[in-house]
Amino acid sequence: MIQPYLYISASEGRGRGVYTREAIPADTVIEVSPVLVMNGEERRILDLTLLHDYIFEWGEQRDCCCVGLGYISLYNHRSPSNCEYFMEYEDEIMFVKTVRDIREGEELTINYNGSSANTDPVWFEALP
Repeated sequence: MIQPYLYISASEGRGRGVYTREAIPADTVIEVSPVLVMNGEERRILDLTLLHDYIFEWGEQRDCCCVGLGYISLYNHRSPSNCEYFMEYEDEIMFVKTVRDIREGEELTINYNGSSANTDPVWFEALP
């Protein structure tokens, strides 16, 4: 399920991003999408490809990875973000929920570290 008011558009300096055509209240689930889960060996291979930038660690031990279908892998990182993602390992789905009110036309972002307020640098911010 992807809310019909979401769309993909260019995000300045960041490729594509997810945007909204409507204002969205806080605590709204805007997407529920299946994921493709891959094991540790498959992740090592993916880490050598462009898909490395689009996968999420997966599982309680974080020893697998997944590619989110739907728009999941296209949300850009921001800290703090205006949305948060959640994983349901048993059902192999992820969902995205707003953490504050969102304005019409605003880009929807997630914090790649999980919590919307986490301020730890992500891998590409730590590069020299």
